[in-house]
Amino acid sequence: MIVLIGPMGAGKTTVAGLLAERLVTSVRDTDHDVEETAGRSVSEIFVDDGEAAFRALERAAVAEAIATHDGVVALGGGAVLDAGTRELLAGHDVVFLRVGLADAVKRVGLGTSRPLLLGNVRGRIKALLDERTPVYESLATLVVDTDGRPPQEIADEIVTALAARP
Repeated sequence: MIVLIGPMGAGKTTVAGLLAERLVTSVRDTDHDVEETAGRSVSEIFVDDGEAAFRALERAAVAEAIATHDGVVALGGGAVLDAGTRELLAGHDVVFLRVGLADAVKRVGLGTSRPLLLGNVRGRIKALLDERTPVYESLATLVVDTDGRPPQEIADEIVTALAARP
């Protein structure tokens, strides 16, 4: 199993799909799993039920994916804030897709479907990067910079780096 972590705009979902294709395996995206379970979008869950309700659904989705999936898993950007989730990642290949502020803002756009970005999008992304980057780095077995790079190149780097390990 390969687990992709990183902030919104890092390309986790896109790179996960490319990795799964390249490795001839399946892919899971825990945000998609939450949406399927709840029958609503992440933003609707945030608005209707609040962040705590979303995080509970996310925690369950991550635990299920890690326990039952053996392909590529893309986690939501905030999933690693949960201590239990961090424990579940131990012993797995965890790839932190690092993205800088400028690229994250470009990729996310105005963030209209991202509840954590309401208001000053650039300022919120910066705050989230500042808060979460040390957590991502502490969990990663591999860090890949994504700024200015196409997703296929990023997927290729991950496959090459993981294959080169003893």
